[in-house]
Amino acid sequence: MRISARADYAVRAVLELAVRAGGDDPVKAEAIAAEQDIPHKFLEGILGDLRRGGIVESRRGGGGGYRLARDPAKITLADVIRTVDGPIVSVRGERPTGLTYTGTAEPLLPVWIALRANVRKILEGVTMADIAGDELPEEVRGLAADPASWVNP
Repeated sequence: MRISARADYAVRAVLELAVRAGGDDPVKAEAIAAEQDIPHKFLEGILGDLRRGGIVESRRGGGGGYRLARDPAKITLADVIRTVDGPIVSVRGERPTGLTYTGTAEPLLPVWIALRANVRKILEGVTMADIAGDELPEEVRGLAADPASWVNP
């Protein structure tokens, strides 16, 4: 699985809004871009997708900007990634459930399905509030604590 720059930037932008969720004022795109070191023009497109996807809302004008459209505890990493990139796991651009294999490759399909299930388990189980509060689920902390997780084969 690859996390695109677009998805990484989207998650970081939503995280920035989650951290600032207690304030009344919307956050300007320029402030998010500067804080997270994201190219401003690229971020504007991402924020548009996030707005259309119901993750953020925007207000125009001098006091305008962006804020989360719902509680950060109700926004998962999967929500953000799907909003900007579509399906989380694909094989040759298709969802694994849409694939068919024959012959010796037939047992490969359950591998792709299991991979997708594990990726979804993590991404759907971590909310923006979890990250903003540095309170990741124990399963995620455990996986990240394993030294083998940090080694590139």
